[in-house]
Amino acid sequence: MLTLRGRPEPRRGCSLTEVNAITDGAALIRDGIIVEVGPSRRLENLAEARLAVEIDASGRVVMPGFIDSHTHLAFPSSPDSQDEATRRVRACTGQRIEARTRTHLEAMARHGTTTVEAKTGCIGDESAESKLLRVLNALCGDPLDVVPSFFCRPPHDDAPATEWILAELLPKIHKRKIAPFADIACTGEGGLTPFYDHYLNAAHELGFACRVHADSPQPADAVDLAVRHAVAGIDHLEHASAEDARRIGEARLMTTLLPISSLPFGRALPPARALIDAGAGVSIATDFDPHHSPTLNMQTAIALACLYLGMTIEEAISAATINAAHAVGRATRIGSIEPGKLADIVVLNIADYRDLRNSFGTNVVHLTIKNGRVIYQEGEVASRLVPIERLSA
Repeated sequence: MLTLRGRPEPRRGCSLTEVNAITDGAALIRDGIIVEVGPSRRLENLAEARLAVEIDASGRVVMPGFIDSHTHLAFPSSPDSQDEATRRVRACTGQRIEARTRTHLEAMARHGTTTVEAKTGCIGDESAESKLLRVLNALCGDPLDVVPSFFCRPPHDDAPATEWILAELLPKIHKRKIAPFADIACTGEGGLTPFYDHYLNAAHELGFACRVHADSPQPADAVDLAVRHAVAGIDHLEHASAEDARRIGEARLMTTLLPISSLPFGRALPPARALIDAGAGVSIATDFDPHHSPTLNMQTAIALACLYLGMTIEEAISAATINAAHAVGRATRIGSIEPGKLADIVVLNIADYRDLRNSFGTNVVHLTIKNGRVIYQEGEVASRLVPIERLSA
C-alpha cells in the first residue's frame, strides 16, 4: 500500500520520492472516509474491523486514486478553430454535452482516476461558458469529482470584449459558485500583458484561485506573470528554459506537466528535472481533449513522465496523486491514504508499484474506489463458447 502520507504542503525536491509504502497494508473506511491506516495485522484486531466488509487486494498494489489536474473534458471536437468549437457548444443541448462527457468520465474511472479538473474555453461567449460550467457541476460526483475551471482565451484587439470579461463574466461565474479556478492562456504576445494583469487581479479580488497556461514557444512572459501574481499553478511549460525553472522554483509555484500531449505533435518536453531540482511543486496530468489529445489514462502519463521527462517512478506517482491534489486545491481531502481523507483508492493488477513505469498504454486497474464505494471492478473476458444471446441479455 502506497499511502503518500506526509507534510501538508506540496512535495518538492527529494520529498517527491516519498511514497510511504506499507508492506501488507490495510485501510479501514467508514462512510466513505478513511479512519485508520496501517499494517493489516494491526487493523484486523480493531473492534470496528471485525464487522467490516473486506476487499482482498493480496498480491496487488493499493494507492490513492489518480487525480487528473488538467483536462479539456467537455470541450467539443473541432478540427477547424476555437470559434467553430464555441459555435458547436452553443448549438448543442446541455443534455447531449453531459451524455458525451459522462462517457469520458466513466472511461477515466476504469483507468483509476477519481478526481478530474476540467476547463471551459469558449472565448468569452457567456452562453457557451455557462452551459459547459452547468454540465461540469451537474456531473460532479457521478462517478468522479469534477473541478471546473473558467479558461479564458484573450480576445485580440477587442476592448469591449475585454472589459465585458472583467466587469461582467468573471463576477457572474464567481457569484454562481460554479468554478473555483480562473485560468488564462498566455500566448506570449507582449501587447496582451495589461489584459493578463487585469484579468488575474480581478480574479484574485473575487476570490478565484488562478492558473496560467504557458504552452507558448516563448513562455518567459507567462512565467513573469505567474511569479508576479503568485498564482495557484502554471501549466504546460514545454518550452521553459532552465532559467524559467529556477524562477518558478524560487517562487515556490505549483506546476502541471503534460507528457502525453507533447509526443503526438512533436512538441518540446517540459523540463521536469530542472523544475524538481529548483524546488517547484510538480504534478502531471493527461491534458485530455476529445479531439486534440484523446488519451485519458493517467497510467500512461506516469509511464511517459518516467520515460521522457526523466522522473523516477516515485516522483511520477507523487505528481499524479498528492501533488495533483494540491494543483486542484483539494489536498486536505484527497491525494493520499490517511485518516480523515476521502477513501479515493485504486487497486492495481501489479505486485510492485515500479511496474507502472512500464505499463505504457495498458490498463492495470483492478478496482477503482470513490468515497469508499467501488465504482469500477475489472470484469472477466467472456468465453467464445458463451452464446451471443446470453451476452446480449
